Amino acid sequence: MAKQLVGKMVIGQSGGPTAVINQSLVGAILAARGHANITGILGARHGIAGIMKEDFIDLSTQSLEQLELVANTPAAALGSVRLKPGRAECEKVFEVFKKNDVRFFFYVGGNDSAETAHIIAEMAKDAHYDFCTVHIPKTIDNDLKVTDHCPGFASAARFVALAFMGDDRDNYALSGIKVNVVMGRSAGFLTAAAALARQAEGDGPHLIYLPERVFNIESFQNDVRNIMAKYGRCVIAVSEGITDKDGNPISTSGERDSHGNVQLSGSGALGDTLAALVKEAFPGQKVRVRADTFGYLQRSFPTIISEVDAREAREVGEYAVNHAAGTGEPGSVSIRRLSNQPYASECFITPLSSVAKEATHMKDEYINAAGNDVTAAWIDYVAPLVGELPKIGRL
Repeated sequence: MAKQLVGKMVIGQSGGPTAVINQSLVGAILAARGHANITGILGARHGIAGIMKEDFIDLSTQSLEQLELVANTPAAALGSVRLKPGRAECEKVFEVFKKNDVRFFFYVGGNDSAETAHIIAEMAKDAHYDFCTVHIPKTIDNDLKVTDHCPGFASAARFVALAFMGDDRDNYALSGIKVNVVMGRSAGFLTAAAALARQAEGDGPHLIYLPERVFNIESFQNDVRNIMAKYGRCVIAVSEGITDKDGNPISTSGERDSHGNVQLSGSGALGDTLAALVKEAFPGQKVRVRADTFGYLQRSFPTIISEVDAREAREVGEYAVNHAAGTGEPGSVSIRRLSNQPYASECFITPLSSVAKEATHMKDEYINAAGNDVTAAWIDYVAPLVGELPKIGRL
């Protein structure tokens, strides 16, 4: 066991915000207040970028009432950032840490953020600086390795399920073909959550396309024709990250972020592309086709937050601080599912290297053989996280 560290902590938020990311922040703050060896609690505005500028908020003075309001508010209260630091940036970070006697660093984010945390932890080790870095998981994509699932995912999944429930009824009222583009660069977890909208035979989404399977245009058009022949309408869930057989995105602006990730569905171009392909599949026919891109609403919508998600997001923040304060050992917090009925889980620590950089994907057992839908095994996995959904009324 590493020796107990004494000094200040810095906590930052990074990457795409979620509906429960502030639960993790508040969980960490409140846990830190209970440890005498954490001598100060600093919040970095806009993550690593704020640290380099020493742009901190003193989180030790915030009232409990104010913190609880923040905890229940979507998006990153400290401000987020998409910045992949190089050696020069990391050296600047360490100058700031040493100057302010910072011995604990907590970074709330996804796999890119875990990579940043890992780089900083290794640099501290090489510099023989007594220091502990703990990554606190967050991502609506649900694509972090090791953990059963990621805080932020369940609330976004609940939004997607509810959106499809309403959209399917709209589509039933005025029959046509509807394409909804859901976030998910290389993992289809969030798109797959649309399947929770189904409550009766014939309910949409009727087709689900995920990045884990090659998107074949001809097969897609045949699938839509078959559904139209069967139901006279069709609701489609598609991930923004779908690619062709060569791994090329079906639609992209070509721009890249600081982590090298290609910009995908922000413009709505993928929905327009798929709507055009659907019309091509019905030559000479007047077919009502519409497409929507859910966009940022998926990760920031208030009032639809999953109870499980909010609770676990608070728990991973608490666990990270308690672990660091007690052991001084770096790592990433992960969640282990203990049971489905009733649902139960626990936190544990995994090495930063096991989470950093690389992402995970939907298991084969969650995707049907045709690659255009999910399986019952997927529903068993996701339903306990999302929670009970409203019942649809029918005449």
